[in-house]
Amino acid sequence: MPSCDRTREAHGYQRFVALGDSQTEGLNDGDEVVGYRGWADRLAEHLAVGNPQLEYANLAVRGRLAHEVRAEQVRPALELAPDLVTVMAGVNDLIRPRFDAEAVSGHIEHVLSAFAAAGATVVTFTYPDPGLRMAVGRLLTARTRELNDRIRAAANRHGAVVADLSAHPVTSDPRLWSGDRLHLNALGHTRLAAAVGHTLDLPGSSADWGEPLPVQRSVPGLRRAGEELRWVAGFVGPWIGRRILGRSSGDGRGAKRPVLEPVHVASRAES
Repeated sequence: MPSCDRTREAHGYQRFVALGDSQTEGLNDGDEVVGYRGWADRLAEHLAVGNPQLEYANLAVRGRLAHEVRAEQVRPALELAPDLVTVMAGVNDLIRPRFDAEAVSGHIEHVLSAFAAAGATVVTFTYPDPGLRMAVGRLLTARTRELNDRIRAAANRHGAVVADLSAHPVTSDPRLWSGDRLHLNALGHTRLAAAVGHTLDLPGSSADWGEPLPVQRSVPGLRRAGEELRWVAGFVGPWIGRRILGRSSGDGRGAKRPVLEPVHVASRAES
């Protein structure tokens, strides 16, 4: 495992690079007009407080599968010589009909090992059970658990730090997720950034990110059924259509922040 001194020296990080898919790109924390912020941007802002020398790159691209993260993002990231790397991949694989946990975790492990060998602090993730926030997600419960187990084992082999989201019930609260139920909303991204900060034991971080939200009134059955129909029509249908056509939401897109740049620390009003 990485040394405590390494993970606790918040201002020792000079070059932070985030790898992954749409969640790390920051989808639904902002929009296509104003731009997406997301948990990785928020984490970079936390790191930059009191550390104006910090530089940050985000190579994540929506729709990317684990093997694509490995093939497209590792080499450019290594060339940036990061001392902190986050690797979030595998969820797009999870929701595909032909899911191979061994193959997917193998790609993730390759990424972890590459940056560990380069001397970086590496953070990776386990994922909350989708069956706890949507009925159809129960079909993915078993494969999610298997992938999580494999990610933990791979992280242990390479000394990566794990933000164990699956261990905290709040990560399955629908109020942290946007209407498509696949991407976090602004509150969810805020909580996730705080989770990584706590995992790294950064100054100003705490376990509060994992506290449950206030109890919410139950939704009447008829309204819940209507929400399900709207979700299927608005998100599931288009997703199936892209699969049939062999398309991805990330086709033709590149990383939003492909090079290391200084970090703008958002004001309280922007947060």
